[in-house]
Amino acid sequence: MKIAVIGTGYVGLSNGILLAQNHEVIAFDIAKWRIDLLNSGKIPIEDREMEKFFNERPLRFKASLDKKEVYYNADLIIIATPTDYDPITNQFDTSSVDSTLLDILALNNKNAFIIIKSTLPVGYTAKKRKELNSDKIIFSPEFLREGKALTDNLRPSRIIVGDKNSGGQLFADLMLEGAEISVPVLFTDSTEAEAIKLFSNTYLAMRVAFFNELDSYAETYNLNTKSIIDGVSLDPRIGSGYNNPSFGYGGYCLPKDTKQLMANYNNVPNNLINAIVESNRTRKDFIAESILKQLKLTQNKQIVGIYRLVMKTGSDNFRASSIQGIMKRLKAKGVEVIVYEPILQEAQFFNSKVIKDLSEFKKLSDLIIANRKSANLQDVIDKIYTRDIFGES
Repeated sequence: MKIAVIGTGYVGLSNGILLAQNHEVIAFDIAKWRIDLLNSGKIPIEDREMEKFFNERPLRFKASLDKKEVYYNADLIIIATPTDYDPITNQFDTSSVDSTLLDILALNNKNAFIIIKSTLPVGYTAKKRKELNSDKIIFSPEFLREGKALTDNLRPSRIIVGDKNSGGQLFADLMLEGAEISVPVLFTDSTEAEAIKLFSNTYLAMRVAFFNELDSYAETYNLNTKSIIDGVSLDPRIGSGYNNPSFGYGGYCLPKDTKQLMANYNNVPNNLINAIVESNRTRKDFIAESILKQLKLTQNKQIVGIYRLVMKTGSDNFRASSIQGIMKRLKAKGVEVIVYEPILQEAQFFNSKVIKDLSEFKKLSDLIIANRKSANLQDVIDKIYTRDIFGES
């Protein structure tokens, strides 16, 4: 088959590479530097397995800036463009998906099946099918971790397709064909598939929030967080997943998906969904206050170093990372902040100096804030403030 992928972030690229094992894939992106990198044999994101796979496997994959070339002969088109949450409208900004759908319908000559992988508000796909008079538009949620996106496509937990007809079956078969294991497949209506995505990520955010609040309690009363978490997690009904305290849930999916689900609850009684969103703000407030208390123990003016802006180990994404929330709260209290983030090209980040040299960063920082522990910081462990208990990503 000839498959087009629109968007070369974690979702689009991991799907494209998976399918390029057995089919001809052409990827489109509006960023020329991404297309140039891909066609030179490099990937524009940080994902070790994806990079290795891309370079070592005989894939039928290329990238293009030409929409007509990408859309015209495609049998199946995957949309993986960003849908950021808009706090003004209280919903995802679906404009990139809207415009892509119009382009496809105008340029594709085969009436291709269109698979939307971008996260959507509940009801979007059904609305677009009716509005554009097309039953070829299908939503299939993704459940990928940043930095391990290809891994999660090769060895997925499940495949869910919001279509019970031939197009849905075709896409599920393609994903199973590229996977390394056999997994459950669930076919639903599009609205249920959209809801599955939002509820899944909100549940994960709830677990993060729960163990963060456990840690806040333990720190307040000088208790051993690890002992409490170990004891709680030994219950097999609870388990040990997503139980490592942090500065709050962050990244591309959890913050926006929880807010979108909360907006969908506008006319539905709830306490828990709203509390999950509020808990993340409360956690950042608590962490910032804890750091400020630690700074007040000395009379000298101190420089606080922010070690990495990325949301987690193995990712190059720092959109909505929780440590940024801590940084902004500290700066609002007049604390001088410097940043170490090697992927940043700019000299400043939010008016704070970016230090490119790690040794200089350690020397200048009186206190170093790290959402996750790193071997790079072992020599200055006495300067570190972190709530990372288990040393995991």
